[in-house]
Amino acid sequence: MSSNPDAEEPVDASMALVYDELRALARSYLARERPGHTLAPTDLVHEAFSKLAEQTGVSFANRPHLLATAARAMREILVDHARAKLTAKRGGGAARITLNEELYPGKSCDLDLLALDEALRRLSELDERKAKMVELRFFAGLSIEQTATVLGISHMTVSNDWRLARAWLASELESV
Repeated sequence: MSSNPDAEEPVDASMALVYDELRALARSYLARERPGHTLAPTDLVHEAFSKLAEQTGVSFANRPHLLATAARAMREILVDHARAKLTAKRGGGAARITLNEELYPGKSCDLDLLALDEALRRLSELDERKAKMVELRFFAGLSIEQTATVLGISHMTVSNDWRLARAWLASELESV
């Protein structure tokens, strides 16, 4: 599956295959956001589709890879939206999400989406694979097996990296 302007029909067909999953993922993202968020799940999915359709030379190796790429686009859209809101309010009303036990062991907590994005950027500077793995597991909702397939590593490596990345993020986000 490739994404470029000359191959719009295959992109549309690929996206149609995962549309329902992406809507569910968008609903999940937005359910973690503050009440009254101005984006609807359908809007978020459509913006992600537009963002992906604009890319050229991108190939999707498999369904999990396509989902991961779309999930990353949705994360970027939400972060951009949160930044715009923050700028409009001059420092107030930063978007907040609820992290589940999957990412933040021991408890569920509210967290600023921008703080999470910044923590993931710092993790990426330290260990790009772990940051990508967190994005795939948390934002794309991929299983350990699917994450291993997308990253081309073993299930055991994903399990170990997931444990370390969660601990690192928990430590980073405690101060937020």
